[in-house]
Amino acid sequence: MVNRSRTPRRAASSAASSKARKAIKSARKTESVKGRLDHGPAIAVIDVGSNSVRLVIYEGLTRSPTPIFNEKVLAGLGRQVQTTGLLAQDAIDTALRALVRFKALCDIQHVRTIYPIATAACRDARNGRAFISAAERILGSKIEILSGKREAQLTAFGVVSGIHKPDGIVGDLGGGSLELVDVRGASVRRGLTLPLGGLALQDLTGRSIKKAEKLVEQAFSDLDIMNAGTGRTFYAVGGTWRALARLHMWQTGYPFHVMHNYRISAREALEFSRLVHRVDTETLSKIEVVNSARRPLLPYAALVLENLVRSLRPKDVIISAMGVREGLLYSLLDAPERARDPLISAAADLNVLRSRAPRHGEELIEWTDRFIASSGLDETGEEQRLRHAACLLADIGWRAHPDYRGEQAMNIIAHGPFVAIDHPSRTYIALSVFLRHTGLNEEELPSRIRELATPYILDRARVLGAAMRVAYILTAGQDGVLPHVPLRVVRGKLVLKLTGPYAKLFTERVSGRMRQLARLIGREAVVET
Repeated sequence: MVNRSRTPRRAASSAASSKARKAIKSARKTESVKGRLDHGPAIAVIDVGSNSVRLVIYEGLTRSPTPIFNEKVLAGLGRQVQTTGLLAQDAIDTALRALVRFKALCDIQHVRTIYPIATAACRDARNGRAFISAAERILGSKIEILSGKREAQLTAFGVVSGIHKPDGIVGDLGGGSLELVDVRGASVRRGLTLPLGGLALQDLTGRSIKKAEKLVEQAFSDLDIMNAGTGRTFYAVGGTWRALARLHMWQTGYPFHVMHNYRISAREALEFSRLVHRVDTETLSKIEVVNSARRPLLPYAALVLENLVRSLRPKDVIISAMGVREGLLYSLLDAPERARDPLISAAADLNVLRSRAPRHGEELIEWTDRFIASSGLDETGEEQRLRHAACLLADIGWRAHPDYRGEQAMNIIAHGPFVAIDHPSRTYIALSVFLRHTGLNEEELPSRIRELATPYILDRARVLGAAMRVAYILTAGQDGVLPHVPLRVVRGKLVLKLTGPYAKLFTERVSGRMRQLARLIGREAVVET
């Protein structure tokens, strides 16, 4: 009886497997639309830093490069360089093992071009050149040992590539050094390097935070760059500063756990960094959110930040997740590609990957351009830029269950790897697309989004969401319709024209959505057929 009962189960399992194979085979016939875009061959950057060795493989060389693999190993190459002049042997062994794995991963990903770079520890250590030679044999590629000036420049390029119109002082805190450079828009001025990395300070002071205080204060006592920071922004780059910001996020209950463009007022940054550098880090609330290997360096990172804020007198501190690696890629782009807006580029990529008809998103930009221009609503250049990004992202949730399309799209936008956008602006785009799906039902908004949404942001998101609802009920998400059904404010009335064959699209639902939008802008709705 047992054997007889198993036979149909095996048969059913075999049939299911056969169906699965047929489904996969059928899917392969439609591989023209893939989960990755054709930006050329994948490329990789290997960053041999004083504290960590990291591999990042990117989808391609573009204005908004997307990482498809990211891994780091905390080797600690720079932990003894200041006192012994040498890279420690155990750190060398750890780093070389990591590079063996990284090269194998690049081979698996069919990476043709690897850009390996090395920073302070390798350029300062007497055995740095021997280590680099061994690393080059493993990778089969020449490693660029960055000078302090070159490292500062690439870090600044990283901030330029990932922050919209930056204006301030960029500081990159690594394990071995601190690079400082003045940035205004795309203009990068000459930078400087100081031996104030976390590992270097540990090494120089015998792990004495008191001795480190004197070293840091002395280093910042007479620097011309400090006079250039008043009232501007300090852009903090580097893994230990990101760990410090992560701790601040969790301690303050910040609702948005996206590190890039995280903003802290100068006063709060000063007070928080002073606290962290003066107490036992293991006693700090929420310290478990910081990698245990990073914790010993937190006091030194906090000490450097405290002194920088006191000396520079910036208005705020912004965390940049973009640094020397992204700056290297940015430096490889030609001038027209550098000039592109990385937010719009990233939104356009996601539009191609996930929308039903990517051209529809482009038509939605033009359609809402005409509506906004005629409406009398004030819109800054920055607000227009964000609206354009929202139009490109408006249909990325269509594959989800209807009840969750708004939520899924909102989560992708709120937590996606977008750059050149701050957190309130992310909220505006995410809210607009969410409300386009939910019928302007704000009660379903997650609390974390509500906390970042000012009344102004919410009002603008309602208007754009309502306009999108009119567009999508007319087009069903397909291109070719919006250019023929203009929406404009004419003589004080909100007018939608549905003429010729498009008159057939009119229903009471269209009229209802028009009335909803018209109420938000204080107009009367009219549908001309």
